[in-house]
Amino acid sequence: MSPETVSSGLAGVIAGRTAISTVGKEAKRLTYRGYSIEMLAEQASFEEVAYLLIYGQLPSSAQLREYREQLQSLRRLPEELKPVLEALPGNSHPMDVMRTGCSALGCLEPEIDLEQQGDIANRLLALLPSLLLYWYHFHHQGTRIGTPTEEESLAGHFLKLLHGETPEAIPRRVLDVSLILYAEHEFAASTFAARVTASTLSDFYSAVTAAIGTLRGSLHGGANEAAMALIDRFQTPDEAEREILAALARKEKIMGFGHRVYKEADPRNAIIKDWCRQLAERVGDSCLFPIAERIEAVMKQEKGLFPNLDFYVAPAYRFLGIPIDLYTPLFVCSRVAGWAAHIMEQRADNRLIRPTAEYIGPEPRDFVPIGQRG
Repeated sequence: MSPETVSSGLAGVIAGRTAISTVGKEAKRLTYRGYSIEMLAEQASFEEVAYLLIYGQLPSSAQLREYREQLQSLRRLPEELKPVLEALPGNSHPMDVMRTGCSALGCLEPEIDLEQQGDIANRLLALLPSLLLYWYHFHHQGTRIGTPTEEESLAGHFLKLLHGETPEAIPRRVLDVSLILYAEHEFAASTFAARVTASTLSDFYSAVTAAIGTLRGSLHGGANEAAMALIDRFQTPDEAEREILAALARKEKIMGFGHRVYKEADPRNAIIKDWCRQLAERVGDSCLFPIAERIEAVMKQEKGLFPNLDFYVAPAYRFLGIPIDLYTPLFVCSRVAGWAAHIMEQRADNRLIRPTAEYIGPEPRDFVPIGQRG
Protein backbone atom coordinates (compact mmCIF):
# COMPACT_ATOMS: atom_id res chain seq x y z
CA MET A 1 0.00 0.00 0.00
CA SER A 2 1.51 3.33 -1.06
CA PRO A 3 1.72 6.30 1.35
CA GLU A 4 -0.92 8.08 -0.77
CA THR A 5 -3.50 5.31 -0.37
CA VAL A 6 -6.33 6.15 2.02
CA SER A 7 -7.52 3.35 4.31
CA SER A 8 -10.65 3.91 6.36
CA GLY A 9 -9.93 2.87 9.94
CA LEU A 10 -6.31 2.14 8.91
CA ALA A 11 -7.47 -1.29 7.71
CA GLY A 12 -4.56 -3.15 6.11
CA VAL A 13 -2.05 -0.44 7.03
CA ILE A 14 1.15 -1.63 8.70
CA ALA A 15 1.60 1.06 11.35
CA GLY A 16 4.64 -0.33 13.12
CA ARG A 17 6.66 -3.40 14.03
CA THR A 18 6.22 -5.60 17.10
CA ALA A 19 7.77 -8.72 18.58
CA ILE A 20 4.94 -9.16 21.08
CA SER A 21 2.19 -10.94 19.17
CA THR A 22 0.93 -11.97 15.77
CA VAL A 23 -2.78 -11.88 14.98
CA GLY A 24 -4.59 -13.50 12.07
CA LYS A 25 -1.46 -14.43 10.14
CA GLU A 26 -1.79 -17.66 8.17
CA ALA A 27 -0.38 -20.68 10.04
CA LYS A 28 0.35 -18.46 13.07
CA ARG A 29 -3.14 -17.26 13.96
CA LEU A 30 -2.69 -15.79 17.45
CA THR A 31 0.60 -16.08 19.30
CA TYR A 32 2.15 -14.28 22.27
CA ARG A 33 5.92 -14.00 21.90
CA GLY A 34 5.78 -17.04 19.57
CA TYR A 35 3.59 -19.25 21.79
CA SER A 36 0.19 -20.23 20.38
CA ILE A 37 -2.86 -19.06 22.29
CA GLU A 38 -4.11 -22.66 22.41
CA MET A 39 -0.91 -23.80 24.13
CA LEU A 40 -0.93 -20.94 26.63
CA ALA A 41 -4.62 -21.33 27.47
CA GLU A 42 -4.15 -25.06 28.08
CA GLN A 43 -0.89 -25.07 30.02
CA ALA A 44 -0.11 -21.62 31.43
CA SER A 45 -1.51 -19.38 34.13
CA PHE A 46 -2.33 -15.74 33.56
CA GLU A 47 0.63 -14.70 35.70
CA GLU A 48 2.97 -16.69 33.46
CA VAL A 49 1.48 -15.00 30.41
CA ALA A 50 1.77 -11.53 31.96
CA TYR A 51 5.42 -12.24 32.77
CA LEU A 52 5.96 -13.46 29.21
CA LEU A 53 4.45 -10.32 27.71
CA ILE A 54 6.23 -7.85 29.97
CA TYR A 55 9.64 -9.53 30.21
CA GLY A 56 9.77 -11.37 26.89
CA GLN A 57 10.13 -14.94 28.15
CA LEU A 58 8.31 -17.50 30.27
CA PRO A 59 9.39 -17.53 33.91
CA SER A 60 11.13 -20.40 35.63
CA SER A 61 9.28 -21.96 38.56
CA ALA A 62 11.31 -19.82 40.96
CA GLN A 63 10.70 -16.67 38.95
CA LEU A 64 6.96 -17.40 38.77
CA ARG A 65 6.78 -17.93 42.53
CA GLU A 66 8.60 -14.64 43.14
CA TYR A 67 6.45 -12.84 40.57
CA ARG A 68 3.21 -14.01 42.16
CA GLU A 69 4.49 -12.93 45.57
CA GLN A 70 5.44 -9.54 44.12
CA LEU A 71 1.98 -9.04 42.62
CA GLN A 72 0.32 -10.08 45.88
CA SER A 73 2.37 -7.47 47.72
CA LEU A 74 1.22 -4.74 45.32
CA ARG A 75 -2.56 -5.23 45.70
CA ARG A 76 -3.16 -2.78 48.54
CA LEU A 77 -4.76 0.52 47.56
CA PRO A 78 -3.03 3.77 48.56
CA GLU A 79 -5.06 5.34 51.34
CA GLU A 80 -5.21 8.59 49.35
CA LEU A 81 -6.93 6.79 46.47
CA LYS A 82 -9.85 5.49 48.52
CA PRO A 83 -11.56 8.91 48.99
CA VAL A 84 -11.24 9.47 45.23
CA LEU A 85 -13.05 6.21 44.51
CA GLU A 86 -15.68 6.94 47.15
CA ALA A 87 -16.32 10.40 45.67
CA LEU A 88 -17.12 8.98 42.24
CA PRO A 89 -20.87 8.52 41.69
CA GLY A 90 -22.27 5.06 42.29
CA ASN A 91 -23.91 5.15 38.87
CA SER A 92 -20.63 5.80 37.07
CA HIS A 93 -19.72 3.38 34.33
CA PRO A 94 -17.07 1.12 35.89
CA MET A 95 -14.80 1.82 32.91
CA ASP A 96 -14.88 5.49 33.89
CA VAL A 97 -13.87 4.43 37.38
CA MET A 98 -10.95 2.43 35.98
CA ARG A 99 -9.86 5.34 33.81
CA THR A 100 -10.09 7.86 36.67
CA GLY A 101 -8.44 5.53 39.16
CA CYS A 102 -5.50 4.89 36.86
CA SER A 103 -5.06 8.60 36.22
CA ALA A 104 -5.26 9.39 39.94
CA LEU A 105 -2.65 6.74 40.71
CA GLY A 106 -0.36 8.53 38.27
CA CYS A 107 -0.54 11.56 40.56
CA LEU A 108 -0.02 9.57 43.76
CA GLU A 109 2.78 7.34 42.43
CA PRO A 110 4.17 9.27 39.45
CA GLU A 111 6.65 7.88 36.96
CA ILE A 112 9.95 9.70 37.41
CA ASP A 113 12.10 7.83 34.90
CA LEU A 114 11.93 4.89 32.51
CA GLU A 115 13.55 2.53 34.99
CA GLN A 116 10.21 2.45 36.81
CA GLN A 117 8.13 1.25 33.90
CA GLY A 118 8.29 -2.46 34.76
CA ASP A 119 7.36 -1.70 38.37
CA ILE A 120 4.45 0.47 37.24
CA ALA A 121 3.22 -2.25 34.91
CA ASN A 122 3.18 -4.74 37.78
CA ARG A 123 1.59 -2.25 40.16
CA LEU A 124 -1.29 -1.68 37.74
CA LEU A 125 -1.65 -5.39 37.07
CA ALA A 126 -1.94 -6.06 40.80
CA LEU A 127 -3.95 -3.00 41.79
CA LEU A 128 -6.67 -2.63 39.14
CA PRO A 129 -8.90 -5.47 40.46
CA SER A 130 -8.62 -4.01 43.97
CA LEU A 131 -9.43 -0.52 42.67
CA LEU A 132 -12.48 -1.67 40.76
CA LEU A 133 -13.96 -3.81 43.51
CA TYR A 134 -13.29 -1.27 46.28
CA TRP A 135 -15.45 1.23 44.35
CA TYR A 136 -18.03 -1.44 43.49
CA HIS A 137 -18.57 -2.66 47.05
CA PHE A 138 -18.55 0.85 48.53
CA HIS A 139 -21.30 2.07 46.23
CA HIS A 140 -23.34 -1.13 45.89
CA GLN A 141 -23.03 -2.72 49.34
CA GLY A 142 -21.92 0.25 51.39
CA THR A 143 -18.78 -1.53 52.61
CA ARG A 144 -15.11 -0.60 52.54
CA ILE A 145 -13.43 -3.88 51.68
CA GLY A 146 -9.86 -4.79 52.48
CA THR A 147 -7.99 -5.53 49.28
CA PRO A 148 -5.18 -8.05 49.98
CA THR A 149 -6.21 -11.71 49.82
CA GLU A 150 -4.33 -14.96 50.21
CA GLU A 151 -5.25 -15.91 46.64
CA GLU A 152 -2.05 -16.20 44.59
CA SER A 153 -3.74 -15.70 41.21
CA LEU A 154 -5.36 -12.56 39.89
CA ALA A 155 -8.41 -14.62 38.90
CA GLY A 156 -8.79 -16.05 42.40
CA HIS A 157 -8.18 -12.64 43.96
CA PHE A 158 -10.88 -11.03 41.82
CA LEU A 159 -13.49 -13.70 42.58
CA LYS A 160 -12.64 -13.66 46.30
CA LEU A 161 -13.02 -9.88 46.46
CA LEU A 162 -16.24 -9.95 44.43
CA HIS A 163 -18.05 -12.74 46.25
CA GLY A 164 -16.35 -12.68 49.63
CA GLU A 165 -15.50 -16.37 49.58
CA THR A 166 -12.73 -18.58 48.25
CA PRO A 167 -13.59 -19.60 44.68
CA GLU A 168 -13.68 -23.23 43.61
CA ALA A 169 -11.05 -24.54 41.22
CA ILE A 170 -13.12 -24.59 38.01
CA PRO A 171 -14.49 -21.02 38.26
CA ARG A 172 -11.01 -19.79 39.15
CA ARG A 173 -9.52 -21.55 36.12
CA VAL A 174 -12.21 -20.34 33.73
CA LEU A 175 -11.59 -16.73 34.71
CA ASP A 176 -7.84 -17.34 34.53
CA VAL A 177 -8.17 -18.67 30.96
CA SER A 178 -10.34 -15.74 29.92
CA LEU A 179 -7.67 -13.36 31.21
CA ILE A 180 -5.06 -15.20 29.12
CA LEU A 181 -7.24 -14.86 26.03
CA TYR A 182 -7.80 -11.15 26.62
CA ALA A 183 -4.20 -10.30 27.51
CA GLU A 184 -2.87 -9.24 24.11
CA HIS A 185 -4.03 -8.69 20.53
CA GLU A 186 -1.35 -6.82 18.55
CA PHE A 187 -2.36 -3.30 17.39
CA ALA A 188 -5.97 -3.37 18.60
CA ALA A 189 -7.50 0.08 19.00
CA SER A 190 -6.70 0.45 22.70
CA THR A 191 -3.15 -0.80 22.26
CA PHE A 192 -2.56 1.55 19.37
CA ALA A 193 -3.92 4.42 21.48
CA ALA A 194 -1.42 3.49 24.21
CA ARG A 195 1.44 3.42 21.68
CA VAL A 196 0.41 6.78 20.20
CA THR A 197 0.42 8.31 23.67
CA ALA A 198 3.73 6.69 24.57
CA SER A 199 5.24 7.95 21.31
CA THR A 200 4.79 11.54 22.49
CA LEU A 201 7.06 10.72 25.47
CA SER A 202 4.11 10.99 27.84
CA ASP A 203 4.15 8.99 31.08
CA PHE A 204 3.14 5.35 31.54
CA TYR A 205 -0.12 6.16 33.33
CA SER A 206 -1.26 8.51 30.57
CA ALA A 207 -0.70 5.80 27.98
CA VAL A 208 -2.72 3.27 29.97
CA THR A 209 -5.45 5.83 30.68
CA ALA A 210 -5.75 6.50 26.95
CA ALA A 211 -6.02 2.76 26.34
CA ILE A 212 -8.77 2.37 28.95
CA GLY A 213 -10.75 5.20 27.37
CA THR A 214 -10.44 3.50 23.99
CA LEU A 215 -11.43 0.09 25.32
CA ARG A 216 -14.60 1.61 26.76
CA GLY A 217 -16.23 1.76 23.33
CA SER A 218 -18.82 -0.84 22.36
CA LEU A 219 -16.93 -1.70 19.17
CA HIS A 220 -13.92 -2.76 21.24
CA GLY A 221 -14.05 -3.90 24.87
CA GLY A 222 -17.72 -3.14 25.38
CA ALA A 223 -18.66 -5.87 22.93
CA ASN A 224 -18.82 -8.47 25.72
CA GLU A 225 -21.42 -6.41 27.58
CA ALA A 226 -23.39 -5.93 24.37
CA ALA A 227 -23.24 -9.68 23.66
CA MET A 228 -24.69 -10.46 27.08
CA ALA A 229 -27.43 -7.89 26.61
CA LEU A 230 -28.28 -9.56 23.30
CA ILE A 231 -28.45 -13.09 24.77
CA ASP A 232 -30.54 -11.82 27.70
CA ARG A 233 -33.25 -10.61 25.30
CA PHE A 234 -34.44 -14.14 24.57
CA GLN A 235 -36.19 -16.81 26.61
CA THR A 236 -35.68 -19.76 24.26
CA PRO A 237 -33.44 -20.75 21.33
CA ASP A 238 -36.43 -20.60 18.96
CA GLU A 239 -37.23 -17.06 20.00
CA ALA A 240 -33.57 -16.14 19.56
CA GLU A 241 -33.52 -17.55 16.04
CA ARG A 242 -36.71 -15.74 15.07
CA GLU A 243 -35.61 -12.39 16.45
CA ILE A 244 -32.06 -12.57 15.09
CA LEU A 245 -33.44 -13.28 11.61
CA ALA A 246 -35.73 -10.26 11.97
CA ALA A 247 -32.84 -8.10 13.16
CA LEU A 248 -30.72 -9.17 10.20
CA ALA A 249 -33.59 -8.32 7.87
CA ARG A 250 -33.55 -4.83 9.39
CA LYS A 251 -29.78 -4.76 8.76
CA GLU A 252 -29.00 -4.39 12.45
CA LYS A 253 -25.48 -5.15 13.72
CA ILE A 254 -25.28 -8.25 15.92
CA MET A 255 -22.56 -7.78 18.53
CA GLY A 256 -20.01 -10.49 19.19
CA PHE A 257 -19.61 -11.70 15.62
CA GLY A 258 -16.88 -11.29 13.04
CA HIS A 259 -13.46 -9.74 13.43
CA ARG A 260 -11.45 -7.46 11.21
CA VAL A 261 -8.27 -9.53 11.29
CA TYR A 262 -9.69 -13.07 11.34
CA LYS A 263 -11.19 -14.45 8.14
CA GLU A 264 -12.57 -17.86 9.14
CA ALA A 265 -12.64 -18.05 12.94
CA ASP A 266 -11.43 -16.34 16.09
CA PRO A 267 -9.04 -18.94 17.59
CA ARG A 268 -9.91 -17.75 21.09
CA ASN A 269 -13.60 -18.55 20.67
CA ALA A 270 -13.33 -22.36 20.66
CA ILE A 271 -11.32 -22.21 23.87
CA ILE A 272 -13.73 -20.04 25.85
CA LYS A 273 -16.80 -21.78 24.35
CA ASP A 274 -15.61 -25.12 25.71
CA TRP A 275 -15.13 -23.64 29.17
CA CYS A 276 -18.50 -21.90 28.93
CA ARG A 277 -20.14 -25.24 28.12
CA GLN A 278 -18.50 -26.80 31.19
CA LEU A 279 -19.76 -23.98 33.39
CA ALA A 280 -23.27 -24.32 31.94
CA GLU A 281 -23.29 -28.02 32.79
CA ARG A 282 -21.88 -27.29 36.22
CA VAL A 283 -24.65 -24.83 37.14
CA GLY A 284 -27.40 -26.77 35.38
CA ASP A 285 -28.06 -24.11 32.75
CA SER A 286 -30.60 -25.07 30.09
CA CYS A 287 -31.17 -21.59 28.69
CA LEU A 288 -28.25 -19.23 28.14
CA PHE A 289 -25.81 -21.59 26.47
CA PRO A 290 -28.40 -23.12 24.08
CA ILE A 291 -29.56 -19.63 23.15
CA ALA A 292 -25.97 -18.57 22.46
CA GLU A 293 -25.38 -21.65 20.31
CA ARG A 294 -28.55 -21.01 18.30
CA ILE A 295 -27.52 -17.40 17.66
CA GLU A 296 -24.12 -18.66 16.54
CA ALA A 297 -25.76 -21.12 14.12
CA VAL A 298 -28.04 -18.47 12.63
CA MET A 299 -25.20 -16.01 12.13
CA LYS A 300 -23.09 -18.64 10.42
CA GLN A 301 -25.93 -19.75 8.16
CA GLU A 302 -27.25 -16.30 7.26
CA LYS A 303 -24.12 -14.14 7.22
CA GLY A 304 -21.17 -16.51 7.25
CA LEU A 305 -19.97 -14.83 10.45
CA PHE A 306 -18.26 -16.52 13.39
CA PRO A 307 -18.41 -15.58 17.08
CA ASN A 308 -15.45 -13.72 18.48
CA LEU A 309 -14.00 -14.03 21.97
CA ASP A 310 -16.53 -11.65 23.53
CA PHE A 311 -19.59 -13.69 22.59
CA TYR A 312 -19.01 -16.72 24.84
CA VAL A 313 -17.07 -14.79 27.46
CA ALA A 314 -20.36 -13.06 28.25
CA PRO A 315 -22.35 -16.13 29.40
CA ALA A 316 -19.22 -17.59 31.00
CA TYR A 317 -18.93 -14.50 33.18
CA ARG A 318 -22.65 -14.70 33.97
CA PHE A 319 -22.14 -18.28 35.21
CA LEU A 320 -19.29 -16.98 37.39
CA GLY A 321 -21.66 -14.48 39.02
CA ILE A 322 -19.89 -11.45 37.60
CA PRO A 323 -22.17 -8.40 37.07
CA ILE A 324 -22.43 -7.39 33.43
CA ASP A 325 -21.02 -3.91 33.97
CA LEU A 326 -17.78 -5.45 35.26
CA TYR A 327 -17.13 -7.45 32.09
CA THR A 328 -15.14 -4.77 30.25
CA PRO A 329 -13.23 -3.67 33.37
CA LEU A 330 -12.10 -7.30 33.70
CA PHE A 331 -10.82 -6.97 30.13
CA VAL A 332 -8.73 -4.02 31.40
CA CYS A 333 -7.35 -6.10 34.27
CA SER A 334 -6.02 -8.54 31.70
CA ARG A 335 -5.07 -6.34 28.73
CA VAL A 336 -2.97 -4.03 30.90
CA ALA A 337 -0.26 -6.70 30.57
CA GLY A 338 -0.32 -6.37 26.78
CA TRP A 339 -0.55 -2.58 26.93
CA ALA A 340 2.48 -2.48 29.21
CA ALA A 341 4.49 -4.63 26.82
CA HIS A 342 3.59 -2.36 23.90
CA ILE A 343 4.34 0.85 25.79
CA MET A 344 7.76 -0.49 26.69
CA GLU A 345 8.39 -1.68 23.13
CA GLN A 346 7.34 1.69 21.71
CA ARG A 347 9.65 3.53 24.07
CA ALA A 348 12.60 1.27 23.23
CA ASP A 349 12.59 2.36 19.58
CA ASN A 350 10.44 5.44 19.56
CA ARG A 351 9.27 7.69 16.78
CA LEU A 352 6.32 10.03 17.15
CA ILE A 353 3.23 8.43 15.59
CA ARG A 354 1.75 11.08 13.35
CA PRO A 355 -0.12 9.88 10.24
CA THR A 356 -1.29 12.16 7.46
CA ALA A 357 -4.86 12.72 6.33
CA GLU A 358 -6.58 13.21 2.99
CA TYR A 359 -8.16 16.67 2.94
CA ILE A 360 -11.75 16.71 1.62
CA GLY A 361 -12.77 20.26 2.64
CA PRO A 362 -13.28 23.46 0.59
CA GLU A 363 -10.69 24.73 -1.88
CA PRO A 364 -8.70 27.84 -0.82
CA ARG A 365 -11.05 30.84 -0.61
CA ASP A 366 -10.90 34.52 0.31
CA PHE A 367 -11.91 35.79 3.70
CA VAL A 368 -14.98 38.05 3.46
CA PRO A 369 -15.25 40.85 6.07
CA ILE A 370 -18.28 40.45 8.31
CA GLY A 371 -19.95 43.56 6.93
CA GLN A 372 -19.92 42.14 3.41
CA ARG A 373 -21.42 38.75 4.26
CA GLY A 374 -24.99 38.17 3.18
